[in-house]
Amino acid sequence: MLQNVSRWYAVYTRPRWEKKVAESLTRKKIENYCPLNRVLHQWSDRKKIVLEPLFTSYVFVRISSEEQLAVRQTEGVINFVYWLKKPAIIRNEEMETIKKFLNDHINVRLEKIEVNTNDIVKIVSGPLMLREGKVIEIMNRTVKVLLPSLGYSLIAQVDKLNIEKVGNLLPKAVAFE
Repeated sequence: MLQNVSRWYAVYTRPRWEKKVAESLTRKKIENYCPLNRVLHQWSDRKKIVLEPLFTSYVFVRISSEEQLAVRQTEGVINFVYWLKKPAIIRNEEMETIKKFLNDHINVRLEKIEVNTNDIVKIVSGPLMLREGKVIEIMNRTVKVLLPSLGYSLIAQVDKLNIEKVGNLLPKAVAFE
């Protein structure tokens, strides 16, 4: 069986412990990713970009099933995020999309959505070029990227030059896994 295959999972952490959990997992040599959003804060005398966790109380780990206990025993980890009574597996493509999106944009917002995997679109240029099955909506200068296994969309301002109309109807897909 595929017991030794490393997969991405989301773990739920104590409030405001995302960075501490990521550091602890790194010390244990467990591959992890705490998506940090570059947020522009403005005070009366200055502006500064601050790194804040994008997903409140979530850190992602890439582990085999044998490593789940070590993750659970990490201080600050409450539990895995479950889907259908099993730890939810996050697809590699979705993790790459999060990384690329955060690398290309600042002040990214999260919006809780109902998961809908029927619509497929294609971005023809820009940071999300050639992404299919992820982008759910394009309005003026806003792009929404669907992350179905998490139930969130990432939202960022995108230059109109990076978006090209390719048709009026979006192709329908059969159900994803």
